[in-house]
Amino acid sequence: MRGGLLNVVGVAALLAGSGAADAENLRGALVQTYQSNPTINAERASVRTLDESVAIARAEGRPQLSGTVGINQDLTRTGGGNGRNFSAGVDVSYPLFTGGRVRNSIRAANERVSAGRATLRATEGDIFTEAVGAYMDVIRDRTIVTLNENEVRVLETNLQATRDRFEVGDLTRTDVAQSEARLALARSTLATAQGRLRSSEENYRRVIGSLPGDLDPPDPLPPLPANADQAVDIALNNNADLVSINAQARAAGLDVSVARAGRLPTVSAIGSGRETNYLGTAAQQFGSPFAPNNSTSTGIGVQARIPIYQGGLVGAQVRQAQSIQSQLLEQGVQIERQVVANTRAAFASYQAAQQAIAANQVAVSANTLALEGARAEQSVGTRTVLDVLNAEQELLNSQVALVTARRDAYVAGFSLLNAMGEAEARSLNLDGGALYDPLTNYRRVAHGASDWAQDPTPRAVSTRTAPAGTPAPGERPETRP
Repeated sequence: MRGGLLNVVGVAALLAGSGAADAENLRGALVQTYQSNPTINAERASVRTLDESVAIARAEGRPQLSGTVGINQDLTRTGGGNGRNFSAGVDVSYPLFTGGRVRNSIRAANERVSAGRATLRATEGDIFTEAVGAYMDVIRDRTIVTLNENEVRVLETNLQATRDRFEVGDLTRTDVAQSEARLALARSTLATAQGRLRSSEENYRRVIGSLPGDLDPPDPLPPLPANADQAVDIALNNNADLVSINAQARAAGLDVSVARAGRLPTVSAIGSGRETNYLGTAAQQFGSPFAPNNSTSTGIGVQARIPIYQGGLVGAQVRQAQSIQSQLLEQGVQIERQVVANTRAAFASYQAAQQAIAANQVAVSANTLALEGARAEQSVGTRTVLDVLNAEQELLNSQVALVTARRDAYVAGFSLLNAMGEAEARSLNLDGGALYDPLTNYRRVAHGASDWAQDPTPRAVSTRTAPAGTPAPGERPETRP
């Protein structure tokens, strides 16, 4: 399946040689969507958030170092003068045993990273499917507008011919009225089709990031499974939503172990150092002129915390984690059901659309012949004007139905690929150095140990469609009631 998609949207060469704004074919539209769609970019940021959770979990197993500084002045003192002092100290601790809490927290965080990456794949597939739908909608609606424009021109010519024949007494006023009514209806249908086209073009811009230019027909879809059962087998093995929920369930199982660790002792190595300066008041505080003005203390040790009774806290936390795990397991079954249903529905829709294409092709050919015959017979008086108008309308209807069926077949076929897990970026061969690699950020941050590390101030990277000069999200002034 992955090899076949190379023929559908093989965008590697395009990616290297064309700009993102030049989306004149489906390949270019998918490249532009991949680079600039806000939903995909937001999901990438979500994965980066999960990457940081690994570093946060690791931090709990590292040494903790803190310093204290203070200056104190005694206000009252029994048996001596009031004193003051300046003190500085440092404390360090290192966890030696945490009952597996840190280890399992790190493992759970990594599972959630895996789930996030799978969700990113699923998001890419969903957005690409939406982009294909938007692309095909524009092609369909432009074709329908063209068909309706042609119909209006034909009916205008028919109406003028009918009026001319009425003037010479060859036709009746009823024939003229029928032609006028059919032309008015055609103009109304054209206006509706033009409105639908504008809506489709705006939806294209919403998903892909720019208004469509002259769109080329899409490349053929690759061979799809022969039956729904084969498609379901592929989907159950590849669907990214299933991969994500399974990883989330594994992470929840590890969270149960983290909660159970609250019942176990924790052991830490500790060390401390203090320096105190009595600021010239040592003699007053200690009642001796020989008292030193500075004192220093250091110490090391091992400290154990042994929980005996915590008011039921740990038991509640364990049960809560188990309930969350149970919830995710049930959601896994629900998503599995949804994947099976979506796969079978997409396969059925694709098959139905293919049959509709074949039927409508026959209908277009038959209606074309019928219209030619009706016109010829009307010229010799064996058919009425209404018969010709009806034949023209039936031809238009079959043409529109054929265009719609072709759109539906392509979108259903791509939806089937998405359900089978074959519509995300890597399956579509969006390579050539442009693929977003979540491992890059993970390697950069997952083992980070600096408290001062941070990234530049975030800026939206997706293409905006608002008018120039509109404040960007996050920059709009606050409005108060």
